[in-house]
Amino acid sequence: MSPEIDAKIRASFAKQSMMQTMGATVADVSHGSVTLAAPVMETCQQQHGFGHAALTFGLGDSAAGYSALSVMPLEAEVLTSEMKIHLLAPAQGERLEAVGNVIKPGKRLVIVQAEVFAIEGAKRTQIALLTGTMIPILPK
Repeated sequence: MSPEIDAKIRASFAKQSMMQTMGATVADVSHGSVTLAAPVMETCQQQHGFGHAALTFGLGDSAAGYSALSVMPLEAEVLTSEMKIHLLAPAQGERLEAVGNVIKPGKRLVIVQAEVFAIEGAKRTQIALLTGTMIPILPK
């Protein structure tokens, strides 16, 4: 992957105020794959003390979206067209990690998925699987 695409993804991520609110960071960027991480802060928990599903979804959606952006032309931007989430287990841990991957790149649609994991010490548990479609936004 080009250094320009890497820099573009990191700069775009830095502009996402929602990701800043959740304390999320970019852990890894490669062609067709982006990993994001976020602590399970008290402000992002649900009533049982687990990470809220909104945290899980937001992290997974952004990881998947940036994985799609990594395979698009440099001048493109990305938007989520649709996203489905399967919540597999409670978000119980110190932090979450979302690994977004491109399943099928295309000119008009990019099919993506993200796996979200809860991390507690050395234990890593998959808590969600997201699948979706991203669309490139090209300048006119």
